[in-house]
Parts: sequence; structure tokens; C-alpha cells
Amino acid sequence: MNQLSLVIILLAALLIPLAMARFKITFLPTAVVEIIVGVILGPSLLNLIQINSTLDLLQNVGVIVLLFLSGMEIDFSLFKRRSTRLSPLEEKGKKQAPKYSVLTIAFLGYLSIIVMSIVMGVGLKLSGLFQDVFLSSILFMTISLGIVIASLKEKELLSRPFGQTILLIAALGEVVPMVGLTFYASAYSPNSKSLWLILLILVAAALLFWRFKPFFKLFDKINKSTTQLDVRLAFFMIVTLVTVAESVGAEGILGAFLAGIVIKLLEPHEETKVRLDSIGYGFFIPIFFMMSGVNLNLRQLISHSQTLLMIPAIFGAYIISKALVYFALKMRFKTSNAVAGTAMSATTITVVLAVLQVARHLHQINSQQSGAFLLAAILTCVIGPLMFNKGYSAETEDLKKTTVHFIGTNLTTVPVAQQLAKGWYDVTMYTNNQHNYRAFNSEVSIKLLDNMETGFMVNQGVFDADIVVMGQLNSKKNYELARAAKKYGVKRVIVRFEDRNILNDKQSELESLGVEVYNTPDVNISMLRSLIEAPSTMRLMTSTEASVYEVALRNSRYADIQVRNIPFIDKITITQIYRDKRFIRPTGGTSLKLNDRIIFTSSKQQAPEVRRELGKLN
Repeated sequence: MNQLSLVIILLAALLIPLAMARFKITFLPTAVVEIIVGVILGPSLLNLIQINSTLDLLQNVGVIVLLFLSGMEIDFSLFKRRSTRLSPLEEKGKKQAPKYSVLTIAFLGYLSIIVMSIVMGVGLKLSGLFQDVFLSSILFMTISLGIVIASLKEKELLSRPFGQTILLIAALGEVVPMVGLTFYASAYSPNSKSLWLILLILVAAALLFWRFKPFFKLFDKINKSTTQLDVRLAFFMIVTLVTVAESVGAEGILGAFLAGIVIKLLEPHEETKVRLDSIGYGFFIPIFFMMSGVNLNLRQLISHSQTLLMIPAIFGAYIISKALVYFALKMRFKTSNAVAGTAMSATTITVVLAVLQVARHLHQINSQQSGAFLLAAILTCVIGPLMFNKGYSAETEDLKKTTVHFIGTNLTTVPVAQQLAKGWYDVTMYTNNQHNYRAFNSEVSIKLLDNMETGFMVNQGVFDADIVVMGQLNSKKNYELARAAKKYGVKRVIVRFEDRNILNDKQSELESLGVEVYNTPDVNISMLRSLIEAPSTMRLMTSTEASVYEVALRNSRYADIQVRNIPFIDKITITQIYRDKRFIRPTGGTSLKLNDRIIFTSSKQQAPEVRRELGKLN
């Protein structure tokens, strides 16, 4: 019967995502569905699952792996204060720059959550529904980082200020409660030791980080499919830090959480994260979620009137504790998105499950109270993402096109500017040549400059662009302006050099600055050679219907999927993939990797959307 219960759970874990895909159930997170299925299979309804030592062990391993992967989800770059220097596009009009940074809004938002969580904890105690203010406050300040990340990924928001703000609030919603849980467990555990011993976990984590930091430098040379050294290291970290945590009287899940943080800081390859996710979400974590539902006996819960009162009260406390986040988000984002972000911040389940498990081990909460907190948390996972998906709409700052400024107006640059203006680019041309200005002003947007001095051009906003192209014939002036543009902070500077002597003398310096260089003779030679060696490709490049394009894969949605499975593969043909300083000839079974540079052909109408989709930082 023990083995049969495990077989039923594993079969359910297999069928749940298939059923969700078949019936297009997208408004519920997978974790919530797994808990609900656990409730159905457990003593609440069908009573098909019999709790036993094997399932208890797998459930405990599941929560440890879940907290480990939660630690790996935290992006610590979000906590870094960005430079106070404005970007070139913001320098042009400092009044248009956001008054409050992502970091400021997130910290103010989460500070309000801490305050309101304590207020809600006190309110529960005064109502007589739950007496432990410390425990309830920890539960109310939790946020489910995994569900937040999944929702933000779905809407392609992880790289945008709004998404980063919600993500940082959610990250704090895992880190801060874990710290609070550590102190709570140390205070109430019968095996508790001196609180300062908890610092030994941090020392152990720091030592492991220091010892294994060089490992990833040799990773590519020594790792192979039969060793999986990165996965072995991850589990060594987990077991070591869980053992240290339990040895000093803390909870093992704290050690697992720290192990995830250590692995994250070691900056492993994306493939490492994929493999660890496969192990966790493929086996251990679904068992933990479903067993959480099995242990939730609804028949007992509804038989207690006080428990029935607790569920709506706790659900309201989960929501109210996040309510003031609205005012923090409203400082920068529009009202509808502030509401949507607040609803998403109210979503909680992952850390709640971990906290409740610890509290039960410490005998600080009974099964009815634990069930009420869990049911209320499940409700937040239903309502939060639903309100977020209904309420969010793109912010104005997210709809801006790529800004391209051409310095120099001539027969070489004007046709390029005309074609770019039809796509996802905001193009402006600059010249100090009145004859060229009169000749081309009716063809494309051109601004006439009094002179080409660097200081004057800065004041005129010429360098306030994502891409600046120096297309003048004067190579010496192009070199001078290119250096000034990179010093100013322009992301991409493309420079024309017709004088080979200047180019040969300055090429190394320009390459070190990140300046991209071209000259007409080289371009013409390359075009003629292509016409001779690859006439079909040449016709494609000069076709008015289709052309060759390149994009760096930034969107993690398309990482580790095969070329044949790209949703829009019928609209493009991938000819080359540049990865790890070498070209790959792709087949239908070739898997894409993050940061691949994909060279593809497509129609000129569809290419901008394809490039934007693949290039999104998600």
C-alpha cells in the first residue's frame, strides 16, 4: 500500500500538467492545482493516499529542494543601487526621468508589508482567533517568488522597471520571512542553542562559496554527462548546510535556502539551473505539494466553527497586509498597474508551506489552524494572478522604440534611415551641411546643426540615443565624435572610416571602447565576393521582400527548446547560430541557448517582431 500511494502521487504529478494544458487552465499556478489534487486524493475526499514513512521522507526532501531552488531564484543584482548618472536618453530631459528608483519603491513597499503584517498579527490575537503574533506576522509577510516570476515571465516583464519592482518585493518576501523564521525556530525549538551559533551557518555558506568559486572557471573543461559535477556540487551544498543548520539548532530549510543562494552567487551555467529544476520540479516538489494537500483534512476543518471563521479572516489579513504596496507602486506606475502589482504581491504559498511545516514540528500550531492558513494562501494564489492578468497594461516607458541618430546625411545613410524608420526604430538624422539638408529634408527627419563641435552636439541631444551612427566622409571627425559618444554613454556607436590610415592607427583603441567600424570599400568587396560565392544569399540580402537578420537570444522562454519547436519557425529560417565563439549549423533538433546569436532570414515585415520576441530580456 505504501508503494501504491507513491505510484498514485507520481501518476497524478504526470497527469496534472497534461490536463492543465489540455483544458487551458492558466489562471491557477501548478503548485495550487497539485495541492488541490492532494486534497482530493487524501482523506478529505477519495482517501486513496495513505501517509507513510516513505512519503514523509520524500515530502521533507521536497520542501528542502523547494527552498533551495527558491534561494536560486533571487536575483541579487536587483538589490544593487544603480548609478545616479542618468542614461543618455534621460539626460536630455531630466524632468522626464523617473523620480523614484525601482530599489526605493520596492523597499518602501516591503517595509509597508512588514508593518501591516505585524498589525494583522496583533488583530488576529485581539480577535481571539490566533494567539501567536510572531508566527502570524511571518506568514502574512511572505510572498511566493516562484508564482510571481512565472506571471512576470508570461507577460515579458522581468526586464522592465515594473517587473523588476514586483520581483524585488517578492524576493524580499522570501528572504525576510526566512530570517524571521530562523529567529522564531531558535526561540521555540526544544533543541535550540545559543542564537549566535546561527551565524555558523552563514560562516559555512561563505566558506563553501569561497572554496568553490574557482570551480566554475574549470567547469566547461571537466564536466560531462556522466559526471554532472554541477548537480553533485549543488546537492553537496544542500546536505552540508542543512546538516550545519540542524547542528546549531536552526531549521534545515534555512540551510537549504542558503545553499540555493550560494549556488546562485557562484553564477552557474543556465544548463545547471535547468537540470536542478528538472530534478526538483520533476520529482520531489510535486510530491511535497500534493502531500501538503493530503495532510489538509477538509472534513476536520469544516467541523470546527472557529476554523471556518479563521479562513476568511486570514485571507483578509493576507490581502490587507499587502494593501499599502499600492501607494508605493503608485509613486512611479499608473493606477491600474499599481492595483495589479499589489494583487500579485498578495500571492503566497511556497514559504507559507515551509513555515507551517516548521511550526507543526515545534508544536506551535495545530492542524486546524495550519489548514486555515494554507486554505487562505491557496485563495490568494487564485485571486492574485487573476487580478494581475486582468489589470496590467504596458507602461509608457516600456513602449519606446530603439532610438537611432545618424550624424551625416548623404546617399549612403539616407536610404538606411528611410528603411529603419518603417520598423521598430525612432530615427533622426543630423548634418551641418545646408546643401545636403535641403536635398534630403523632405525624405527623412533631419536636423540642421550650426557646427559639429562635441560640446555643441551634446547640448543639442545628438548623443541621446540607443545607437549613434557616424556616417560622414570625414574619418578624423568621425573618430573624434565616436570617442565622445562612448564617453557620454551611448550603448552602440557605429562609425564609417574611409581613410584606411586613420582606421589602421585607431582600430585597436576603438575596438577596446566597443565602437563598431565599417568602410565603403570593405563593404563593397564583401558584397561582390558574396555575389560570386553565394549568389542566392546575395539576392536574399538585397531583396525587397526578405533579408538576413541577427538577434541575441535573451528571452528565456525560448532557451533549451529545439529549433523545430519555435512557435514562429514557419516564418523564419535559421541559417547559423554563433555560440561560445564558434558557428553552429542548426538542425531541427538543435536546442537554443541563452546568449546565442541567431542569424536568420525572414520577410522584412515579420523580422522586427521576431527580433523583438527573441531579444526580450526575460
